[in-house]
Amino acid sequence: MPVTDVTHDLDALTLTITAEFAAPVERIWQVYADPRQLEKVWGPPSHPATVVEHDFTPGGRVNYFMTSPEGEKFAGYWKITAVDEPRSFSFEDGFADMDFTPNPSMPVSTNVYSFTEHDGRTRATYVGRYETAEGLQKVLDMGVIEGSRAAINQIDEFIAS
Repeated sequence: MPVTDVTHDLDALTLTITAEFAAPVERIWQVYADPRQLEKVWGPPSHPATVVEHDFTPGGRVNYFMTSPEGEKFAGYWKITAVDEPRSFSFEDGFADMDFTPNPSMPVSTNVYSFTEHDGRTRATYVGRYETAEGLQKVLDMGVIEGSRAAINQIDEFIAS
């Protein structure tokens, strides 16, 4: 399984996930840079993603929704703040309504995803920072660790196919 470590820190307001993939950095980068590939791994297997907008440039936006097994849709967005291809990208990740208007009652995280070469593989570090401990606790209670682990653990199988 690619995920090797998950930690959260309510004092620092962070959730950090570390993973290692059996592919070069450039290949892992493409998973995030290509909307059709991102759909295959953004969201756990039970809640596949549909990416409807994908402007993967600073100032750009990625709009998506996940669909539950019962057909219920949950929308979200990324506001891209920085891109350093293929090493890292930063973005705000938030919940939205189905028109992709941000939901102000839900937490927003500021994220940095970093990819480094490690013995011919890719080590990825996913760091999300929340504005409040309550916001971080809310997503923890919603299952963000389990969902993120399930989503990230799909990547090796996807890139091997």
